[in-house]
Amino acid sequence: MDDKDKQILQLVQSNARLTAEVISQDVGLSPAAVQKRLKKLRETGVIEREIAVVSPAKAGRELTIIVEVILERENLAQLDAFKRRIRAAECVQQCYYTTGEADFVLILTVADIKEYERFTQEHFFEQSNISRFKTSIVMDRVKVSLDVL
Repeated sequence: MDDKDKQILQLVQSNARLTAEVISQDVGLSPAAVQKRLKKLRETGVIEREIAVVSPAKAGRELTIIVEVILERENLAQLDAFKRRIRAAECVQQCYYTTGEADFVLILTVADIKEYERFTQEHFFEQSNISRFKTSIVMDRVKVSLDVL
């Protein structure tokens, strides 16, 4: 990956709907060269997905919640089981397996505190391998990004 690829990535990270013609003007390549590079970036997995960023509040997901989860046991089967359950939970936007005090850090969006309570019942209280969890309610979305470059 060279500097031109990085420039292209910076542009499509902020707007994946940009045409090759528009990108070409900013990076100094022909539209065909931009298309070829984008194709390669997708095929090699540098660009994993192209998604729409939806406003949680406008979609009825008023609360963003950060949860630190500590497991009782950290064997491979328990880790895999937790990861499977969390991947299937629609309100979980992000899940990170981490070092430090917490084993996992989750980012959730929920409609209200009742939905979060149901989530905790199903995914924490009803699971024997959850030692404890700590909840933080987001008061303001100061910066939200998945940009890498």
